Amino acid sequence: MFSVSATTREPRPGERDGVDYHFLDADRFKQMIEHREFVEWATYGGNLYGTPIASIEDARASGEVVILDIELDGARQVRALFPDALLIWVNPPSFSELERRLIERDDTEPVAVQRRLERAREDIALAPALFDEVLVNDDVDRIARQIHELVSSHFHSVPFG
Repeated sequence: MFSVSATTREPRPGERDGVDYHFLDADRFKQMIEHREFVEWATYGGNLYGTPIASIEDARASGEVVILDIELDGARQVRALFPDALLIWVNPPSFSELERRLIERDDTEPVAVQRRLERAREDIALAPALFDEVLVNDDVDRIARQIHELVSSHFHSVPFG
């Protein structure tokens, strides 16, 4: 199961609340932090992002594997709460490809793209020390199979697809 994160950023065109993200205002997000309602949370690109505990409790109780899309600060928090978690870092094929992908999304101001690239450079350098596996996203089908194999071997047999 892919968890639905919460964020304070504005929805992008086509994104739906509760499906792509839980879109919250900053006050509500901060209340959730105070009430320890997040498994992990962090500031990224000037916005708050976090994984609500409620979004993973039911899935874990029913034995499902929960996938979180998080950055380094969040991964540190997850590792502290769930030492047996499998942490997989996904790198772009190259830094220039990452820059191209961010620019082509056409939803981020150029100065914000540069901030994200600076952060990405730092994160890419730090990730191998924190994550169990580091993969390169140069072929979607191949990386999906790699992730499936890692998850299956770490937890239990998980159907692909």
